[in-house]
Amino acid sequence: MKTQPHSISPRALAIAGWAGFAVAGVTFLTLAWNVASHAQLVTIDAKVAAFLHENAAPAFTRFMLVVTHANSTIAMTILGLVFAAVLWRMKERYWLLSLALALGGGMTLNVLLKHAYERARPHFDDPFLTLNTFSFPSGHTAGATLFYGVLAAFLVSRTFDHGLRVLVVTIAVAMVMLVALSRMYLGAHYLSDVLAAACSSTAWLALCLSSVHALVRRRMAMGAA
Repeated sequence: MKTQPHSISPRALAIAGWAGFAVAGVTFLTLAWNVASHAQLVTIDAKVAAFLHENAAPAFTRFMLVVTHANSTIAMTILGLVFAAVLWRMKERYWLLSLALALGGGMTLNVLLKHAYERARPHFDDPFLTLNTFSFPSGHTAGATLFYGVLAAFLVSRTFDHGLRVLVVTIAVAMVMLVALSRMYLGAHYLSDVLAAACSSTAWLALCLSSVHALVRRRMAMGAA
């Protein structure tokens, strides 16, 4: 008879989740403070943005446009709904809850942060993209972090193979980095915008996954009592 894939202990998982929440949260607050106070990081942002724009290549620009559009808010919503349908069919109700909390709450948080900081986007005379919304933090990067994060966590929970688990996490991280690069390369965001989005979304993701996992363990304990 098949058994469920093994996992680390509930206590270790809780510690890892809350540690991730704390580290990502503190990193976000540090980035936000630097942006709000116009510290040295803002100068670095401008230099990185200028370098990427000045060294743009047509073929790579087309590729970056494909990446950014494939991971837009609309695209992430569609992917999220498809994933939700799969989870519903598999009767994975707790993972469905995790997905809803992570994507719905995380993207709402991102919008609130944008309006809280009201940072203008990078400006170029010949922009690849023209957007009128606020820049900090990046919505595309936030969506990618949340969606690929939940997807990776779910896939990791379904396999015994340690190497496969590492591969899944590596691909998820690479996807987030690629989306973040596309937003900087196309001049839609600064470096600190995408870093802050990844951090705030990682903190929210860790909070959602840890909370739902704790709920599952509590329900299981109550059922066994």
